[in-house]
This record gives sequence, C-alpha cells and structure tokens, in this order.
Amino acid sequence: MRKSLLAKVMLAVSISSASVSYVHAADKVMIAELSWPGAKIIGNLIKVVIEEKLGAEADMVPSTNSIIFAAMDGGRGDIDVHPDVWLPNQQALVDQYVTGNKTVALSKGFYEGRTGFCVPKYMSEKHGIKTVYDMATPEAQALFDSDGDGMGEVWAGGAGWASTNINKVKARDYGIELFNTISTEDEAIFYNRLETLYKKEQGVAFYCYVPHYVHALYETVLLEEPEYDAAQYQMLQPQDDPNWYEKSSIFTGDPIKNVRIAYSKTLETRSPEVADFLSNINLSADDVSNWTYQVIIEGKEAEDVVRTWVSNNSTTVDKWLGIE
Repeated sequence: MRKSLLAKVMLAVSISSASVSYVHAADKVMIAELSWPGAKIIGNLIKVVIEEKLGAEADMVPSTNSIIFAAMDGGRGDIDVHPDVWLPNQQALVDQYVTGNKTVALSKGFYEGRTGFCVPKYMSEKHGIKTVYDMATPEAQALFDSDGDGMGEVWAGGAGWASTNINKVKARDYGIELFNTISTEDEAIFYNRLETLYKKEQGVAFYCYVPHYVHALYETVLLEEPEYDAAQYQMLQPQDDPNWYEKSSIFTGDPIKNVRIAYSKTLETRSPEVADFLSNINLSADDVSNWTYQVIIEGKEAEDVVRTWVSNNSTTVDKWLGIE
C-alpha cells in the first residue's frame, strides 16, 4: 500500500516537474538585436545574466525600434526586451507604449549618451572645421566631396534609426544639405568607407555618438552646435505624422541622452525575476564603450566579452538581481 502511494506521489511530482519545464521553455525571454554595436552587446549581457544568474532561457531576434515596441505592447513573447532605448530620440514610442498604453516599462537606471556630427581631427586642425556651420560652405562642399560629384557627403546614420531622421532635419536647418549629400547607408558599409577615407586623410563627416568605439579607433572632433534649447528643437517622427520632415525644425544641439532598457510588462507575471532584473539594471557609458572596443576593434565575441564582465563584476550584477 505504501509503495503504491509512493508511486502515485512520485508520478505527480514527475508530471508537475514536466509542466514547469514546459512553461519555462515556452516563456523564453526574447531580446531584440539591433544594428548598432552597443545595443547588440547589451542584448548579449542581458541574455547572459538571464541564463547564468536566473537559470531561465533567452534568445535574440533581429528587429527595429517600431517593431520592437509594437511586439512588447502585444506581450505575446515575440520580442520582450529592447536593450538600448535612446531618449529623447525614441520619445514618441515611449509616450505611446510606456506612458499611453502602459504595456511597456523602462529600467530605472540609465547611462548618458551624447550625439552630434563628427569629423576627423585632421580636418579640424588643417581646415578649421569645428562647428556645424563650417559644413555649410562652398569650401566644405569641396573638402568633403570624396566621390567627385561636386557635392560633399555627410553620413546621417543608418536607415530606420530615429536619430537619422533628427540628423536629416538638422542638416537641412543648419544649411548643411545645401552643400552636402546626406546619406543613410548601413553602418557597417559606412565604417568600411570611413577607414579608407581616414587612411587617405580625406574629408568625411558623420553622425557620431558616445559611447562608441570609433573614438578609440580614430581621433575625432565632435562639431560644436548651439546649446540645446527646447523652443528651437521641434522634432516629429514618421509615426507621429506622415509630414514629419516638413513639420520638424531643429536649430540647436541635441539634449544629453539617457539610455535605458525597455521591456514588456507581461514579463512581470510571466517571468517576474527577469522583470525585476531589467528594472534594476544600471549601465555606464564607460563600460559600454569598453565592450564595443573589445568586440569591434579586438575582434572578440560579444557574448564572451560580457560573460567575462559578469564574472568579474558579481557585486554589481547582484545589485541588479536584488541580492544584497
């Protein structure tokens, strides 16, 4: 009789364990993989902590900003995490899904980012290119014409980036586009071209941001812009208005960014430990710059870089996990 009872108990435990295992597998945390290096590396960091510290499953899926937020809003687990939300660049998406729908949450911690247009140091020293207005001249038109078509070139960023739209408006309102073609080629393609131009000490102007490995790889100068003034900085994105470009105007530099992690609020019930971790994670710009340098310049694998960092910074990671 006792053996029969024990067998039934063991069977129940086995069925229960199998059910937990199934639910755990079904609730794999899906992290968005974006095109810029910092976002990819932070995504890998989140994946490593979830897998190694929380014992859960996580994976990465390529996507873009608007699709990620819509998926997090749906809460079905297609995409659960956006690892690198730059504000106010993506403020419209945050207003819609975090403030409005209340289906997406942001991390409490953030790191600071700075954005603008950069040129090589040799262009600043040899030709006096120090401000955005120095790009809006016939002299700059000739200096930055690398393909011989009579127009200079300025890389505004990758297609689909909120910052690229901002830079297009800036280039128009600063007068830069009168003398330069504004390009939006893929970041990897542009940086291959950037290397060639640097080696030849040719003119090149491009969207840049901190943290980013480019500042460790090359001597760069962030062009001066008027100090940020909200009254002179009116920016709409395509999701706000189909005529966003015509209705936007920017005559000052960007505000200092704060960069956070966003996640679907359904994680609070599906994987509460993961949601708590994502709420508490707090990165630094120096760490992100160091990781991108190791990955892009030293050729290390992103997952290996962040796994080593997690191992060497257990106190910090424990704080994210609520372990004192």
